[in-house]
Amino acid sequence: MSVSLDSAKDSVAPSRRGFLVTVSAAGALFGLSAPADAADSYGPTLWYDIDRTGIVTVHIVRAEMGQHVGTAIARIVADELEADWSKVKIDHVDSDPKWGLMVTGGSWSVWQSYPQYSQAGAAGRIALIEAGAKLLGVPAADCIARNGAVVAGKRSVSFGDIVAKGDLSRKFTEAELGKLPMKPVAERRLIGKPAQARDIPGKTNGQGLYGLDAKVPGMVYARPKLPPTRYGSKVTAIDETAAKAVPGYIRAIALEDPSGTVPGWVMVYADSFVAADRAVEALKVTWATPAAAKVSEADLQARARALIADKASGSTAVEDPGVDAAFAAAKSTLERTYTTTTALHFQMEPVNALAFEKDGKFEIHTGNQWQSLVLPWLAQALGRKEETIVLRTYLLGGGFGRRLNGDYAVGAALASKAIGGKPVKMVMTRADDSRFDSPRSPSVQVVKMAFGEAGRVTAMDHAACAGWPTLAMAPFFMPKGANGAAYDPFAISGANHWYNVGAQRVRAIGNDLANETFRPGWLRSVGPGWTNWAVESFMDEAALAAGVDPLEFRLRMLDATGRNAGSAPNAVGGAKRQAAVLKRLAAKAGWGKPRPKNTGLGLATTFGQERDMPTWTACAARVNVNPATGAVKVEKLTLVTDAGTIVSPDGALAQVEGAALWGMSLALFEGTAFENGQVKDTNLDGYTPLRMGDVPDLDIEFVPSTEAPVGLGEPATTVVGPAIGNAIFRAVGARVRDLPIRSAAVKAAMKG
Repeated sequence: MSVSLDSAKDSVAPSRRGFLVTVSAAGALFGLSAPADAADSYGPTLWYDIDRTGIVTVHIVRAEMGQHVGTAIARIVADELEADWSKVKIDHVDSDPKWGLMVTGGSWSVWQSYPQYSQAGAAGRIALIEAGAKLLGVPAADCIARNGAVVAGKRSVSFGDIVAKGDLSRKFTEAELGKLPMKPVAERRLIGKPAQARDIPGKTNGQGLYGLDAKVPGMVYARPKLPPTRYGSKVTAIDETAAKAVPGYIRAIALEDPSGTVPGWVMVYADSFVAADRAVEALKVTWATPAAAKVSEADLQARARALIADKASGSTAVEDPGVDAAFAAAKSTLERTYTTTTALHFQMEPVNALAFEKDGKFEIHTGNQWQSLVLPWLAQALGRKEETIVLRTYLLGGGFGRRLNGDYAVGAALASKAIGGKPVKMVMTRADDSRFDSPRSPSVQVVKMAFGEAGRVTAMDHAACAGWPTLAMAPFFMPKGANGAAYDPFAISGANHWYNVGAQRVRAIGNDLANETFRPGWLRSVGPGWTNWAVESFMDEAALAAGVDPLEFRLRMLDATGRNAGSAPNAVGGAKRQAAVLKRLAAKAGWGKPRPKNTGLGLATTFGQERDMPTWTACAARVNVNPATGAVKVEKLTLVTDAGTIVSPDGALAQVEGAALWGMSLALFEGTAFENGQVKDTNLDGYTPLRMGDVPDLDIEFVPSTEAPVGLGEPATTVVGPAIGNAIFRAVGARVRDLPIRSAAVKAAMKG
């Protein structure tokens, strides 16, 4: 489908004419407005406005990539506002400094948005009641808001009429907003109740617009000819002879990129994508290449092992006193090494962007997860001020962290600049997308445990080495560890678990060779995708070493003492809540019951992504192993999750289902390797995610809760892999320590 740009944007974004808001120069989170034209609309905060017909338009800064985030956030506003849900619309906004930080990732969206949009809804409700009471001629104390109207006894006035006729001049300071009373849980009418996501019709009838749908008159198409390495390759010669024979071919230009985002790119222009695609294959480019052109997966893993062996390397993200002393005094110790291989995103819509200059603005039309990150790159690449660049918002045909890194937008922008600002629609093929991906780095982890009298755990030491995406793209997000060295929190989260293990050390180590070879990326779950693989596999191995049932072993250490006690507002109850989901899971999945031969049930548990946003999750995987081949069949995945308040039940279920299957895919099917500085697999013939025929039964349960809502997009991804690994051991006694788990490795472990 192709749609003109103007009609495209009109169909997905209602007009913001009359959106009245004042913000501080610093871009306050909440803008305050007095209705200069009361007949138009009223916006009590920056986050939504109400027009004279009662339509409530909620402004969403989060990207929509299949998770129905707009519906969840809009219901937060509508519930607190007491809006008529049938009159609520969603507006996924374009980039603008007034929105503050624009990012969709880390399972943050609902967690971060809930207090913000709840306060916004409460502010509107209070203002509407005050203005509505004046229209009704009664005290505000005698009024309530219900279903899009202010009601006093048998009389009422609609929100639309209040906007059109009332005096909506109430303002709120940020301090006042923070103190506004939220509705009691018992009075919630939308949060936690079933509802169809608002974006489903558009996604199924063809009206939903993705980056690939963006189109303007007079645009040309482009596809990049990618260099042999991510960094350091320099164009030395371009031979257009064969490319000129392709009908529709226009030209090829070696891009100059001051930002260093797309070094070595040659952009190939044509009058259609088909022509650009064919011309790229015909074009001959010569590059001078750096040493990274020879790097292999084995090199990356070897470098990681060497860095871990150097005790002075890395940053101590957790450093309790007495770790070394506990190991020295231990009655016994256990040490294991776990690895994961390179993994790709493979979202269904390959990355693309339409770029052009118009009326003094440089417009980029694309799907993106982190506008606030890519805008400075664009400014540097284009040599212009950030405020003269705007990212237009579209649906994402899959993100999974790939579009957090909006590097592809830089290539499109430079392609347009190189031909005088003319519109250029840059599209990558699947193979281009794979080669230019920001893969999940391969990792190596060494985990150690010390045991005292009667098998009591006295210390734990965990060293994890991988490429660091945050170092590559957002170093301002990197804190310092106890030893003063900075570390990537997204590459070590999960290792700072909620178990009481006595003295604990967690060492985060960046793989410098990985960061020089490719741009490590945030792939769904990021660090916990490998740290939890190690932690939860190791917990089963440690339980075996201690002679304790794996369930009981975990529960003993989930005692909610010390730093694991939890705190308000997001981690109330601490490890007690993780223990509760684990107990519920064990009962639900039938832990301890006899299983058929070669069938095992494995457990794993996690707090999700980050300690200040714990999503307590536990998984039981029931698997059958063919002892002759080592083939693993996952028969059932059972998950129990405590995510606090569930805002949108259907969306929450879909998130956990998708995350669990993604975790299973990474555990058994996905994975590639670097060969000569590039990923080996560039299409879905060699890179083989989970297929429909391999999907197991899913049994997912949410713990009823009124605590703060936290994240759901990623936690289940991290818990399925170790549950499968632990189930394999219980089925046939084979311990696997490398992801993905291949049949040959299982068979070899059985022999061992």
